[in-house]
Amino acid sequence: MTMTPDQSPSLLDFMEVPDVVAYAGEKREGLSELGSEPLIAAMKTVYDPEIPVDIYELGLIYRLEAKPDGDVEVDMTLTAPACPVAGELPQWVADAVATVEGTGLVTVQLVFEPPWTPERMSDEARLALDMF
Repeated sequence: MTMTPDQSPSLLDFMEVPDVVAYAGEKREGLSELGSEPLIAAMKTVYDPEIPVDIYELGLIYRLEAKPDGDVEVDMTLTAPACPVAGELPQWVADAVATVEGTGLVTVQLVFEPPWTPERMSDEARLALDMF
């Protein structure tokens, strides 16, 4: 770990967190850009097994980009870096998004910056978890 004097270490500096990338679907000719609504609906079918709220409402999706050729890129995080399904959850998301008709190659990248906080949850998630 190399740091400058103005930086302080975070938890991730002391953990070995692999760069997790998940893929589903495939590149196909003749596809066009998808709207975000069906992609979000697909992501809302994926749940963190320890929390009874879908990953979208939990605020785990940091970026959703539908490309003009039908491919989709997603950046997501976890509620905690030591999540027991850290290696599986991105694949679950990729597989769910790939079920949307007209989707090409889906790429899901696991990121940890910025760190997830409960403030990222939607009001729906807060209500479901009784966090008001």
